[in-house]
Amino acid sequence: MVFVMSRCFVLVLLCLAYYVDGRNLEQGTFHAKEGSFADEEDIKIIATYSHSSGEVRMGVVRMKDLSNSWVWENPVDGNHGRMNSLLVEKTTGNHSEMRFDGGSGSQYQTMAPSSPVKLKRRMMRQERRVLRTAELIQQGKEKDDQMVEAAIERSKNLDTTVKGKYSIWRRDYESPNSDSTLKLMRDQIIMAKAYATIAISKNNTSLYSALMKHSRESHQVIGEASSDAELHSSALDQAKAMGHILSLAKDQLYDCLIVARKLRGMLQSTEDNVNALKKKSAFLIQLAAKTVPSRLHCLPLQLTADYFFLHYASKGDLDKEKIEDPSLYHYAIFSDNVLATSVVVNSTMQHAQEPEKHVFHIVTDKLNFAAMKMWFLVNPPAKATVQVENIDDFKWLNSSYCSVLRQLESARIKEYYFKANHPSFLSAGTENLKYRNPKYLSMLNHLRFYLPEVYPKLNKILFLDDDIVVQKDLTPLWSVDLHGMVNGAVETCKESFHRFDKYLNFSNPLISENFDPGACGWAYGMNMFDLKEWKKRNITGIYHRWQDMNEDRTLWKLGTLPPGLITFYNLTYPLDRRWHVLGLGYDPALNLTEIENAAVIHYNGNYKPWLDLAVSKYKPYWSKYVMFDNPYLRRCNISE
Repeated sequence: MVFVMSRCFVLVLLCLAYYVDGRNLEQGTFHAKEGSFADEEDIKIIATYSHSSGEVRMGVVRMKDLSNSWVWENPVDGNHGRMNSLLVEKTTGNHSEMRFDGGSGSQYQTMAPSSPVKLKRRMMRQERRVLRTAELIQQGKEKDDQMVEAAIERSKNLDTTVKGKYSIWRRDYESPNSDSTLKLMRDQIIMAKAYATIAISKNNTSLYSALMKHSRESHQVIGEASSDAELHSSALDQAKAMGHILSLAKDQLYDCLIVARKLRGMLQSTEDNVNALKKKSAFLIQLAAKTVPSRLHCLPLQLTADYFFLHYASKGDLDKEKIEDPSLYHYAIFSDNVLATSVVVNSTMQHAQEPEKHVFHIVTDKLNFAAMKMWFLVNPPAKATVQVENIDDFKWLNSSYCSVLRQLESARIKEYYFKANHPSFLSAGTENLKYRNPKYLSMLNHLRFYLPEVYPKLNKILFLDDDIVVQKDLTPLWSVDLHGMVNGAVETCKESFHRFDKYLNFSNPLISENFDPGACGWAYGMNMFDLKEWKKRNITGIYHRWQDMNEDRTLWKLGTLPPGLITFYNLTYPLDRRWHVLGLGYDPALNLTEIENAAVIHYNGNYKPWLDLAVSKYKPYWSKYVMFDNPYLRRCNISE
């Protein structure tokens, strides 16, 4: 076998030629198979060079006499470490056969290392790499198998009997893993939809059909469940089956960019659907919150019927001296909800230390007067006095005296409420549904601004909304020094929330010149009013003046809190927050310790405790004061 060297090695090889044995070298053989040399001694290297005399001569050197640091040079492209031109002389008897070994359509075949030793080293390194790769792959498979086995074992130990709820408020539930199976199945359905879309785009119909089939089955198993406890017994098996098909889909279809792009598209579509559903939900919640459930509608009907048929109208004469005695503890409740009012009275009396000194003044409308009066005649609170009045009996409360009543009877207000499709300028920009709340049309909601007229003989009175629950004795409130203020209330501002600029239009000079936009708001629902100071400062007159200026609704929207903030501006004494905790009707993330330590808790918001909308974890604070064993409640199917 003969290698023809490039002329660039002439001088070096010439030197070597003088040191090698001049004997004829035995011909050797190069084995191309496995890229190795059979015998290095049989390899002859023929070098051509120019002698100093100018003639061209040839020299021969053996491969074994070369150092391992020698590098072959390609005579075609000059690259080191490769030989693209390899002339092989295969000796057979007395003649030689010359041939070129080529590959990939080329005339020349690329050889691996530049020397047999380096070739062997590279082969050994390659073998070690192959062995190490195989070892790592095997270890990876073992780890995967162990993880799968561990996951299966964990899934067998899942306790699906723990009650919980899958919702955005999951941090409020004691067991964070109470709905793990339900969440897993919902996530599986999302991934199945993503892979199904990718599968159909790649014409993989069989995998697409399998994914859609398992998605439908998972939907059927989940049904209307909102917790693991409500899932069908086959839910875990279905989750495992879905996991298997998702694993197959991942092996066949997974591509990070494609899957990410698909999930982003699904997210965008889901966000659009959520926004549309939010609008529908806002309307439905308002509708559900203001619509009287059939059970609650049944209760006043039953009470009213018995009030007249059983001749209770002539019973229950009250002790007038107690009703007007300023030394007693007087409460004002203005409501048309019999059940809610009963809870306020019951909860107050259960914590009162001297029940005989408590007097409840309840004012309702003509429609619910008989029912309200009947309830407290049949279920009188122990030793306490309850006075029920009809607002229509207050003859002084008329449109000539009351500004808001005159406005409520105006054509523009009626148009706003009853002709929403053809609004006047009054309703421009007031698309918010909460401003169409029917309670704003009721004078019961505005009667709080006429307390001295309703109770002229009293000095102090505690105003309570019908959506509150009393949890402690309230008598210490009558001893609180209001420091010359008219209204004692709990402030509601936290950082920038619930300040005056949230309720009033400060772009109007009448507001901006008279009030501080950063002034702290306060809450209606539990308010101690000093009626003597009220009369002295002519609070009702202030209220009338501002109501007249706001006839076109440019100073504030409808409601009683904005005019209350204006009327009692710089006349409100802040009570300790523990007296009154708000938000149980809209905020599911309140501190339960604060709720339990509060004297009064307030379900302000749409999620009233007597509705199905109520926040479930807050409802027991209210329902424990409902007399569910009462015959009227049983007759109307009102139960826990």
